[in-house]
Amino acid sequence: MRIIPAIDIIDGKCVRLSKGDYDTKIIYNENPLEVAKSFEAHGIEYLHLVDLDGAKSSKIVNYKIVEQIASQTSLQIDFGGGLKSDEDLKIAFESGAKQITGGSIAVKNRAIFEKWIAEYGSDKIILGADAKDEKIAVSGWLEESDEDLIPFIQQYQSKGIQYVICTDIAKDGMLEGPSFDLYAKILEQCDVKLIASGGISTFDELPKLAELGCEGTIIGKAIYEGRITLKQLENYIIGKM
Repeated sequence: MRIIPAIDIIDGKCVRLSKGDYDTKIIYNENPLEVAKSFEAHGIEYLHLVDLDGAKSSKIVNYKIVEQIASQTSLQIDFGGGLKSDEDLKIAFESGAKQITGGSIAVKNRAIFEKWIAEYGSDKIILGADAKDEKIAVSGWLEESDEDLIPFIQQYQSKGIQYVICTDIAKDGMLEGPSFDLYAKILEQCDVKLIASGGISTFDELPKLAELGCEGTIIGKAIYEGRITLKQLENYIIGKM
């Protein structure tokens, strides 16, 4: 299972929110590049980078940070937050993102998202299926839609989607453990590479997610709060290689 630390950006700084609420913002580091380099120094190869300013403003904002991290580390970046147009996507890839994650766009403008899958290939486009009570949420989780989570994933699977990041919003940033039951349900009913996200709180949860069949897991606050150390992640990665 791939280990994918998260860096969320507001005003160019590395932050974390709880349950996607912008009012709960905690700044962990003024310098995202520094954080990315510390991940790389511990054998981590992947990075989930989220432009929270972009998610709110509906266009890419913090692409310079993608550029910085991509040019000064060898981390493979998947980038999301506010990607709404062909131009946004072009900027993201030109800035050095290896993959992009589309969440709100996949709900609000299916035609463009399906076009991206066809154009760029399913190894480059990740479906962001963020859910609350198994309903898809959009716009930086500020809105709920009436889309049911599993049929939503299945519809995009039929369009060629391989990678799905699923965040249970109720768990995100709460350090109370991930949604094991929800992930088991998705993996039973969908044939996708599922990346678990939200609620990871202890190292012991990682082998459980791997056992369920998750292809990757995104870890955010647990790293920043010192619940999971980079050394533990380094040892896990070495052990699995």
